[in-house]
Amino acid sequence: MNYAECLSYLADLGHELRGVRFGLEAISTILGSLGHPHQQYPTAIVAGTNGKGSTSAILASILEHAGYRTALYTSPQLVRVNERIQVNRREISDEDFARSFTDIQQAVDRLLEQKLLEFRPSFFEFLTATAFLHFARARVEFAVLEVGMGGRLDATNITEPRVVVITNIALDHQEFLGTTHAAIAGEKAGVIKPGRPVVSACAHPEAAEVIRRRCAELAAPLVETPALSRLANLHHRQGRYEFDFTLNGDYFSNLVVPLLGRFQVENAVAAVTAAWQLRQEGMNITHGAILEGLRDTSWPGRLELIHERPLVLLDGAHNPAGAREIAAFVRELLPGRRVRLVFASMRDKAIGEISEILFPLAVEVYLTRPDQPRAASPEEILAAARCQPPRIVIEAEPRRALERAYQVSAPEDVVLAAGSLFLVGAIKKAWREGKLEIPNITSQNAAAHF
Repeated sequence: MNYAECLSYLADLGHELRGVRFGLEAISTILGSLGHPHQQYPTAIVAGTNGKGSTSAILASILEHAGYRTALYTSPQLVRVNERIQVNRREISDEDFARSFTDIQQAVDRLLEQKLLEFRPSFFEFLTATAFLHFARARVEFAVLEVGMGGRLDATNITEPRVVVITNIALDHQEFLGTTHAAIAGEKAGVIKPGRPVVSACAHPEAAEVIRRRCAELAAPLVETPALSRLANLHHRQGRYEFDFTLNGDYFSNLVVPLLGRFQVENAVAAVTAAWQLRQEGMNITHGAILEGLRDTSWPGRLELIHERPLVLLDGAHNPAGAREIAAFVRELLPGRRVRLVFASMRDKAIGEISEILFPLAVEVYLTRPDQPRAASPEEILAAARCQPPRIVIEAEPRRALERAYQVSAPEDVVLAAGSLFLVGAIKKAWREGKLEIPNITSQNAAAHF
């Protein structure tokens, strides 16, 4: 198949939550038939509710700066599926994607014909197998894997990681993972392997206890970053935080997190601790590599700045925990600024609770809908909302909703697009295609005016 045919095949499988079947049997069988490519390089696996992508990106950047040819596998994409599969921060090419995906598809067909597979694999299993095969062919020296959902039965959990990172535990995907923090923690703790070190940034007491018990059962050494409490000189410059950090006698000074938001400090600490743990196991990761890798990290779609006056920020914030982080950012760093919120959500998300957190920040809320089957209509959002802002504008097209909010904003105002990564993706796609009518779009790393 060529690249376009691969994308069409994926589209026929539906979105990632349609007909999802959790389990490791299918991906084990597929990769086993291809010589176990996932066993040809060491891995780190990153689980959690929020912060997985940022933490994975930071750790991958550190490893690359340490001189390792580093793979990164994340989800979902914002614009192109290629974003999910990277080597040294370069997205997989269309040609390489088609090659590896076609080999996976042909292996699946053979296994189905031989009745070694009971069902055709899911969207996520196809992509995960494609990534593992591509990483082997690209001769990577380390792969950082972001869990798709949960952990215990997620397709990424087929590997034996050198280090496990669990970022945090909050309520999300409850229909799949459970309705309590403890139940969700049990699913995410499924990535813990016997004797392999674990870095946990989980602060919720019940969830943290589940992780502790699982580590004890498997004799897995555990470092809990909330218990470290060894940050010093924490401050921000133009919305980006700097701090010093002591870890078991090792001192890291002038750590700079280029990603906006106080919550990214927690992700940075988790990634730095994971890199430190890998160094304890013999990997050549210097202090300099940690400092420069952190400083050089980029992760689009998470408080991503695309315009300065007025500030235009994009963030997924697709669950209550993510929404609370964004609200804290606005209140701390943008006090007194008029905020216009461009909001969209998937139908299966906690729209009512998220609205209570985000809508009070705004003088106007622009309700829109990305082109996704799971997306709630503006009318459905209104029906589910528990908070009514001073003014609501309904604009079905995400690009147009952002433009309208921008057009009525003064230079000192803020336009925040949040509520779904699909919303962020729709805006970034319009931007990339030259269809977003906002002048002087800036880069993510440009200085913000806070």
